[in-house]
Amino acid sequence: MMDWEAIFATIAPELLLVSAGLIGVLIGAIVGDRFNGVSFRLGALVLFLAAGAALYNFEGAEAFGGLVTTNAFVNFAKVVSFILAGVALFMAEGFMRRHETIRYEYSLLVIFAALGMGMILSASDLMTLYIGIETLSLSSYVLASFHRDSARSAEAGLKYFVLGALASGMLLYGASLVYGFSGSTRFEAIAEAELSIGLLFGMVLMITGLAFKVSAAPMHVWTPDVYEGSPSPVVAFFAAAPKMAGMVVFAHVLFTAFGPAFEDWRIIVAIIAAASMIVGAFGALAQTNIKRLLGYSSIANVGYALVAVAAGAELGAGALLLFMTAYAIASLGLFGGVLAMRRRGGMVEDIQELSGLVRTQTGMALALTVLIISVSGFPLAVGFLGKLALLQAGLDAGLLPLVIILILSSVVAFGYYLRLILIMWVNEPKEAFERVDGSVMLVITTTALITIALFVFIAPFDRAIDAAAAGLLG
Repeated sequence: MMDWEAIFATIAPELLLVSAGLIGVLIGAIVGDRFNGVSFRLGALVLFLAAGAALYNFEGAEAFGGLVTTNAFVNFAKVVSFILAGVALFMAEGFMRRHETIRYEYSLLVIFAALGMGMILSASDLMTLYIGIETLSLSSYVLASFHRDSARSAEAGLKYFVLGALASGMLLYGASLVYGFSGSTRFEAIAEAELSIGLLFGMVLMITGLAFKVSAAPMHVWTPDVYEGSPSPVVAFFAAAPKMAGMVVFAHVLFTAFGPAFEDWRIIVAIIAAASMIVGAFGALAQTNIKRLLGYSSIANVGYALVAVAAGAELGAGALLLFMTAYAIASLGLFGGVLAMRRRGGMVEDIQELSGLVRTQTGMALALTVLIISVSGFPLAVGFLGKLALLQAGLDAGLLPLVIILILSSVVAFGYYLRLILIMWVNEPKEAFERVDGSVMLVITTTALITIALFVFIAPFDRAIDAAAAGLLG
């Protein structure tokens, strides 16, 4: 007999999201364009409520015979991902309204993408994992091409779809091999199966597919183009919520389903991490488009996060959560800055458009400087503590070559981060941006303050991360 109370507690966030999404489709079909504006605010509220539901059952439970299992590790990622998705949706309304593309379908797609994030984080079975990945991916493809009249947006959506379909095929083929050689789709049973060449081959294909989803090198080629071509609010969402969820799922699958094969997949993850750090750091140096620059920066930061995965569950789980939370918060604020880059001629994306920003819009320049400092891992913001945790995990795990690459790539990354700060603070000012939407300015300022607050008052946040990591370790 099913324990309906345990089932409801386990899937409450996803149940809330799917109910809101389906009801939203019905309301939109009935009232049409009158639902456009309010759908953004209601969608953000639903995402915040989903985060609350995940927090309420933070210790987690199991449902549907083991197809869905939650613990403190994945619920921590759910809370952060849903909040970030809600904030990204909250600040998208003004942009969509100005570009006359405000449609209720946008908020529903974000809700369904968040549903996919929740499903992959809750997955303890290969079937649940794949369904969740496709739910997230299909929503993301449409979001990337949401500006139907924009050639760049259509190109971004097409590239994302074609390459994403290839990655999904590799992931599914790998999952089928894992099932064939282990005899089960359950993570627990896979971990107990005898290691064989076929099982390891399936594992490698799954790692390849998951690496694409988090834009790790060498499966990163879609990232700069999709970041440049997609509407800015969409990229703000991509860079924060799915990135957080995807990295935690990457770690969760390897730590749980393939834990006994740690020594076999560790070298693969280490190579991907090194390639991502190098490609991201050097690729960003040549960029003048701020969205492409942040796209390459995200590749490098995924490489940093993979150091924690290569360190193993015991040493790396907490470091991964700390680093990814710090990065996702700062990244969302930085894309708020991209949303604010608008003059009378329309949106601008060249980094030189930030020239002298401190003299034309001092508050925004200060907030963006703090966020850049946090993403770069420089002291005074929580991003520094995130990178410090990665370094400690890497050293404790004996990954000295990877730690050296992390340090050197971070030094290279300081070059383009420092260039952004110098442009804002030293260059001669250009014409001020148009009045920034209150919601966007609120997000930029709040995320900057949060990065400082978490740096100063790290102890309570650290305790929450330790509790979450303990949930993974059992």
